[in-house]
Amino acid sequence: MLAAVGSALCCGGPVIAVTLGVSGAGLSAFEPYRPYFLGATAFFLVLGFVLLDREEKAACVPGKPCADPAVRRRMKVTLWSATVLAVIFATFPRWQTLLF
Repeated sequence: MLAAVGSALCCGGPVIAVTLGVSGAGLSAFEPYRPYFLGATAFFLVLGFVLLDREEKAACVPGKPCADPAVRRRMKVTLWSATVLAVIFATFPRWQTLLF
């Protein structure tokens, strides 16, 4: 999630900072690093899905967190929420003009 936020700092950060009354000029310094943040975001999201899938396929012994359906459901919801948030931040430069 931190990589997703970092990838949006160059574009969304100044807009949010100005809305809050803070100068956002310093946040535009992250623009050259945006591709690296986006790559890290994609890597960690894919890694999260792979690890979640691997854990679901592994046999869990009773008492471990992976054996509880509520915990597995919470992990899936959290991962998908992070993915949606990352997509919103990654595509923000394309649709920001519609919003502002």
